[in-house]
Amino acid sequence: MDIDNTEIKELEGRVEKIALMLEKAKLGEYVSIMSKPKTLLLSNFIGGVARGFGTAVGFTILGAVVIYMLRQSVLLNLPIIGGFIAEIVKIVQDHL
Repeated sequence: MDIDNTEIKELEGRVEKIALMLEKAKLGEYVSIMSKPKTLLLSNFIGGVARGFGTAVGFTILGAVVIYMLRQSVLLNLPIIGGFIAEIVKIVQDHL
């Protein structure tokens, strides 16, 4: 079996494509992070804190929007929603 220049160039091209794909996948960085447990723990901790902070801020904004909409619906005196909110306020005042 004799390998000629075209087959060698084709193999070199394939190897180049594989090398570029591995570079794009950042496999080397992944291996280096996995080999250092302290770095892995630190990056996961920081990511978790950021996700928790984002969740808290998001729920706060969502809650504020819902409360604002409920207050506006009470001011409009909508019969169904207004009665429902009045009942909730009555229950809360009875428990206090």
